[in-house]
Amino acid sequence: MTRAVLVSSSASPAVTEVDVPDPAEGEALVDVTYSSVNYKDGLALAMNPGVARLDPLVPGIDVVGTVSALGPGVHDVAIGDRVVLNGAGLGETRHGGWAAHTVVPSGSLVVLPEDVDDAFAAAIGTAGFTAMLSVLALERFVAPGDGPVLVTGASGGVGTVTIALLAARGYAVTASTGRVANDASLRALGATDVVDRTELSDLGKPLQRARWAGAVDSVGGATLANVLSSTRWGGAVTACGLAQDSELPTTVMPFILRAVSLLGINSVDAPLALRRQAWERLSTDLDPVLLAGVTRTVGLEEAITVGGEVVAGNVHGRTVVAVDR
Repeated sequence: MTRAVLVSSSASPAVTEVDVPDPAEGEALVDVTYSSVNYKDGLALAMNPGVARLDPLVPGIDVVGTVSALGPGVHDVAIGDRVVLNGAGLGETRHGGWAAHTVVPSGSLVVLPEDVDDAFAAAIGTAGFTAMLSVLALERFVAPGDGPVLVTGASGGVGTVTIALLAARGYAVTASTGRVANDASLRALGATDVVDRTELSDLGKPLQRARWAGAVDSVGGATLANVLSSTRWGGAVTACGLAQDSELPTTVMPFILRAVSLLGINSVDAPLALRRQAWERLSTDLDPVLLAGVTRTVGLEEAITVGGEVVAGNVHGRTVVAVDR
């Protein structure tokens, strides 16, 4: 048995005791130190059918901890390794990281670089991992000197880490946010300009004044359509979220007339080689002090409340879950 947050269709989320099975073939048992609160975790707490596909379910799409047991078969990790796992079905199709112990697929585990401690890894979490995947994709098309790069949803987890990563690489970053009161915080992360999200949230013309060399979007909907329509020739836009809408009301004009590329980012199913590349870059490119400035730590009980706040868009930055609290 292990202490965990459990959510089901028949009861409100609560901290309780949950059975922990022995790891099967291709699985590892992880003694969890930290997890985090993400948008998907908030949806899982409400048993949103697009996320929670197991009933009951332990939320937590991030796991940071130490491998304590391995199932049969060959593994790329060993007992005693400090590891991180983002996505891979955690908190969706299988129990996740809001627990003191959890069984995970070992083939997606990344051994943490020595200079990344557990709390920092959890602060990075899926949001930072997704941000790094976005930067890796974007920099194939857009160089730091090409012009301003827009980051939408800039006050959220993906947005805050993306700003810090891009600024560290020398990009001029414009942050789009609905919480302009966070202007100083976003500039401290490295943003050179901050715009109100309302400038982009209402659908505009199919082709608009070219403003951005590239963009990282976590919003979707009309915002993403406007970003594509205002991206310069040969630019690229990464898409990793749908907080505004899953629909994309645009035309082919930006892609044909300006050769704009739309790059989809999927952190859940990323292969191990890409996961390792992303975490190596995170260990060198992301300043722990900057991330600490937009991170808070809560226990399991408080995480339940924070999950709803994240979905409502009322949380700035990252929230780490210390599972022993």
